[in-house]
Amino acid sequence: MSLSVPRVRIGSTEIIALADGEGPFFSPRAEAFPEATAAQWAEADRYDPGAVDAEGRWRLQFRAYAIRSDKGLTIVDAGIGPADSPARSWAPVPGALPESLAAAGIDPAEVDTVVLTHLHTDHVGWAVVTEAAVPSAGGAPAPGSATGDRRPYFPNAEYLLQRAEFDALDALNPQLRETLTDPLVAAGRLRLLDGDTPLRAGRTVATPGHTPGHQSVLVADGRELALVTGDLLVHALQLLHPELAYSHEIDPEAARHSRKRMLGRETATTLHLATPHLTEPFISA
Repeated sequence: MSLSVPRVRIGSTEIIALADGEGPFFSPRAEAFPEATAAQWAEADRYDPGAVDAEGRWRLQFRAYAIRSDKGLTIVDAGIGPADSPARSWAPVPGALPESLAAAGIDPAEVDTVVLTHLHTDHVGWAVVTEAAVPSAGGAPAPGSATGDRRPYFPNAEYLLQRAEFDALDALNPQLRETLTDPLVAAGRLRLLDGDTPLRAGRTVATPGHTPGHQSVLVADGRELALVTGDLLVHALQLLHPELAYSHEIDPEAARHSRKRMLGRETATTLHLATPHLTEPFISA
């Protein structure tokens, strides 16, 4: 996997794509989007040909993003994680996020904010780790107070999660209480949000539907915008046809509304999309 570091600048703020892995989805893509027609699949494959492999499987990228400004450094999502991460049952662990951070010149200890878009395992893998899971290439952050031997990988960061997502944890994945949220609470690093919230650069935007408390991050400078989508967009089908339901959405109607609301910008606005799973890390809507 290439460790190139693509980036987009919005005014004085830089958004940096951080690769963590790539691999096939765990089920046929036609099951993931059962309402998609043959014509819509063909259109999506022309738009993003790298998302289908030679066997016709949906091939995903797994990414996090960094948002760097003169006010601070934010990480959005935490990838698939090390070999022992909760995503190991289906994702191509270990991920390469520590190496990608190093390639971007980012020390985990300098990150002041981590935004978790939602609590699916391929988005929280490096958020909390065991000491043994930290590869030397990533640099070992100073340990902090945590549950057992698990500690925040970004030791000086405040971790932001929507309260609606935290409240739905047992329905989404109760395993994450022990491996993620309890250690963050014990370390005094978890902050729960109630809807849209300003960040040092940009703001979180509540985009529920994929999960109850899904959030994205919007950075704006005049009429130029960048949206770090999380799983608001997982495939080019949803960009081309926002109305299509994804079978792994908790609330398909709310997800449709969130997509249409965020993609329905004025034509005079330039909207850059930073997506975790599409082939290209940045696309223009």
